[in-house]
Amino acid sequence: MRMDEIKLTKLAECAGCGAKVGAGELSKLLEGLKVRQDPNLLVGYDRSDDASVYKLSDELALVQTVDFFPPIADDPYTFGAIAAANALSDVYAMGGEPKLALNVMAVPEDMPKEAVHAILRGGYEKAYEAGAIITGGHSIYDKEPKYGMAVTGFVHPDKLLTNSGAQPGDVLIYTKPVGIGVLTAGIKGSLTDEETRTFAEGLMMTLNKYARDIMVKYRVHACTDVTGFGMMGHLLEMAQGIEAEIHLDLSGITFIPQALELARLGVLPAGVYRNRHFAEQWVEAGETELAVQDLLYDPQTSGGLMMAVHPEDALALLEELRQDDRVLAPQLVGRVSPYQGDKRIYLH
Repeated sequence: MRMDEIKLTKLAECAGCGAKVGAGELSKLLEGLKVRQDPNLLVGYDRSDDASVYKLSDELALVQTVDFFPPIADDPYTFGAIAAANALSDVYAMGGEPKLALNVMAVPEDMPKEAVHAILRGGYEKAYEAGAIITGGHSIYDKEPKYGMAVTGFVHPDKLLTNSGAQPGDVLIYTKPVGIGVLTAGIKGSLTDEETRTFAEGLMMTLNKYARDIMVKYRVHACTDVTGFGMMGHLLEMAQGIEAEIHLDLSGITFIPQALELARLGVLPAGVYRNRHFAEQWVEAGETELAVQDLLYDPQTSGGLMMAVHPEDALALLEELRQDDRVLAPQLVGRVSPYQGDKRIYLH
């Protein structure tokens, strides 16, 4: 295998976060496992959150996460940068700052060392942009390449954000356009042009650091990054965590136009069906177009931050996000309401 012959996505059955085990299946796999109790463990795997958090002192808590996946891009450097941005995002979703990272890698034995080096360089440069240091890692041989990171960060215990802290009346703000999973499925099937591929890769390589740095200035009660479970799956976890319901304003959501076109043609990654199976019983879709629903269930690789913010702070936060061109698509997408005992998510 030569460097110029490599098409990484052709070596993978699933791309990026589309390879993630579905939320419903994951809960079954974890069922019955005992969780050790520790008063300093603020967030563990028994909660449907983005990372674990351990309190070290009254002023400092440790945030830890790990994320890796098969190639989402053919270019090795780009794949490495996307995988790193995706892994770092979990720390940002908790309100934290990443500081240390370990590489997690699987590569075919015949992959050229130049390609392996390019994947690692993509990860290193994205970690550097985040202000984190890669201190080592672990690698194995595998027929299907995979890459990601275990990331450690820090947050003040009193400023920790989880996906279950939203309050009725909160406004929902999201920070990236929706539909990247469908778009990458189209790219993998050679159904898009070069400009679309470049746009998709730039979207996935963009760190959530800049949105996080603005977010922490305001009264944000909850946050999650939208990744493999899609917007519906992650919002469902947010609603169930606080006994609330969520009303989405579809006119406020920025859908990727090319992704919507592909969804109308039936070009969908398998993760859409897994996420729909998990969440749709809790969703009142009304007359919403099926293709729009598909994008809401679409697994997002390196998706944006979904914030539940105090209504008095929402417009100021949204405006500051819009002033930073490194935050790609700040949008007001809905609100949180008290649970009425029927559906959890309503599409309007």
